[in-house]
Amino acid sequence: MKEIESDKVFARLVKGVSDFFRENGKERAVVGLSGGIDSAVVLCIAAEALGKENVHAVLMPSPFSTLHSVTDAVELASNLGVSYNIVPIEAIYNRYVKELEEFFCDEIREITIENLQARIRADILMAYSNQTGALLLNTSNKSELATGYGTLYGDLSGALMVIADLYKLEVYSVARYINHVKSVIPQNTIDKEPSAELRIDQKDSDTLPEYHILDPILHMLTEEGKSPEEVISSGTERILVDRILKLKQSSAFKVYQLPQMLQIGDSPLQPPFKCIKC
Repeated sequence: MKEIESDKVFARLVKGVSDFFRENGKERAVVGLSGGIDSAVVLCIAAEALGKENVHAVLMPSPFSTLHSVTDAVELASNLGVSYNIVPIEAIYNRYVKELEEFFCDEIREITIENLQARIRADILMAYSNQTGALLLNTSNKSELATGYGTLYGDLSGALMVIADLYKLEVYSVARYINHVKSVIPQNTIDKEPSAELRIDQKDSDTLPEYHILDPILHMLTEEGKSPEEVISSGTERILVDRILKLKQSSAFKVYQLPQMLQIGDSPLQPPFKCIKC
């Protein structure tokens, strides 16, 4: 898996966002800003493409959000000169949990709790979109989409998926390029271990292989068109390849409901992804 030319990738994504808004007669965007690397990079791309005055960030901490994620998000928005609101979702979340416990007459499953938070945030972002006419920019990356690590009608929502053709490691590469030009993304956002923060001490690696392991395997299966047996013969453990294939297969149904995405490479994930070449 070769290192991407981050400067060119950034420029193409900026152009892709700019063209998408112009072609659809829109000027303003909204981004759900979490304090994580994906939303940070998308916010930077949006501000460059549309102008900082046309981008708004919404921070939606839950009971499981860490303080540093909120402060990192505020610092990034301030560095970019982007307007933002902080809309805590704890009260809405607690009300949902109470109602659902009565509805289910049982304890709520962990997966239900996690997806509930993602969908509450999507509702708030889409309400802002409806109220202001701003289009919601999605912040999911290619590693997450390939393995189903996203919530339908939650963090998979939006008018355009900006970094959906970037693997997680490539998102970090673009972030480092952005900071090389001008230091705007907090270093803590780049350094901290990736987490959706939907439960206490959650890490992406609880569900997925570490990205430095996952991304090269996904690249071999997708961009290089290698079969699982070829990946295994190259030195990857069969149990790991089987795990990744199971993740891909069990979530394949989600791709039929994803928004349009910007395509920077020659190999988007798989049809029926709706890609816009940029």
